[in-house]
Amino acid sequence: MADLSWTEPGAYPVSDGVWRIPLPLPMDGLRAVNVYVLETEEGLVLIDGGWAIPEAREQLVDSLRQAGHALSDIRRFLVTHVHRDHYTQAVALRQEVGAHVSLGIGEKPSLDLLNAAESVGDNDVRRLRRAGAHELDLPWTDTRGERPPVEYYDYPDAWLEASSRVDLGGRELDVVPTPGHTQGHVVFADTGGGLLFAGDHVLPQITPSIGFEPAWVQQPLRDFLDSLRRVRELPDLRLLPAHGPVTDSSYARVDELLAFHDERLADTLAAARGGARTGWEVAQELPWTRRRRRAVDLTPFDQVLAAFETLSHLELLVLRGQLARGEEDGVAVFAPV
Repeated sequence: MADLSWTEPGAYPVSDGVWRIPLPLPMDGLRAVNVYVLETEEGLVLIDGGWAIPEAREQLVDSLRQAGHALSDIRRFLVTHVHRDHYTQAVALRQEVGAHVSLGIGEKPSLDLLNAAESVGDNDVRRLRRAGAHELDLPWTDTRGERPPVEYYDYPDAWLEASSRVDLGGRELDVVPTPGHTQGHVVFADTGGGLLFAGDHVLPQITPSIGFEPAWVQQPLRDFLDSLRRVRELPDLRLLPAHGPVTDSSYARVDELLAFHDERLADTLAAARGGARTGWEVAQELPWTRRRRRAVDLTPFDQVLAAFETLSHLELLVLRGQLARGEEDGVAVFAPV
C-alpha cells in the first residue's frame, strides 16, 4: 500500500529556503500535487502552481501562512508541464498577484490546441481509434463544467528553452528538458543545493503516464526513456516529485523506472506474439497498477491512459524492428516481424 502521508496539508521544509506544499486534487486518484516554494530576496518562486480550483487556492493560502508568507509574496512560477494540476493555478494567480509564469517551449503545440478547445476531444478520439479502443468513452468529455476555464490555459509570460539556467539570486536552477510525460516537460536541477524538482518525470511511488497530452506524438516512450537517461547523467540528487514523498536518490528511482519499462516492453512483445493486434487488445493482456488489475477493471480515465500508453510501447517496438505496424480503418495493427 502506498504511503499517503505526503498528501496531508501543510508547509514542510525541504532544505534552507525551500518548502513543500501539497495541494488537493479532488476527483483525481493522485490525491495531491506538491508545489515547491523557494524563498528569494525578490519574493517567492513556486515550482508548479496546482489546479485552479477553490480548494487548492484555499490550501495554498493556509500553507503559505504556516511558512510565514502570503499569496502577494509570489513573484514567479516555474512550471514543469502543462497538465491542469501543475499549470492552471499559476495562470489564475498571475491574474491576481501579477506573478510571472514560465513554461517549457515544447508545450506550445498543446497550448495551441487547448486554446482551440473544440479540437482537443477530436484529437483524443482519433488516438483512441488508432489504439483500437473506439468502444471507450473519453471520460473528460462529459465533465467540461469541472475543467478549468480556457483562460487558465493562456500562454506563459516566457518560454523555457532547452538547457537554460534560471538565476534566483544565490540559487541557480538548470532547466533540463525531459519530454515523454509531455513533450514540453522540464525538470529543475539545483545541483548546488542537491535538489531535483522532478515534476511528473520521476515519481517515487507510481510510473508516470506517457504522452498524455493534446498534441500527442508517435514516440513518447522513446523520448521518456531518453529523458530518464539524461537525468541519470546529472549528479545523484534528492528527489522532489510532484506526486509522492521526497526521497533521497534520484538515481535509485530512475533505475527502477528504466527496469520497469524494459519488463513492460518484453510483456508487450509477448502479448503481440500471442495474437493481440491492437493497443487496446495488448493492454487487456497486461497487468495494471501495483494490484495487477485487468485493464477492463480500471476506471474509465485509467482505461484511456492504458490504451494510450500501450500504443506507445508498441510503437517503440516497431521502431526497434521487433514488430511491424499496419493499418485497418484508422486502427494501428501490430504483428511480429
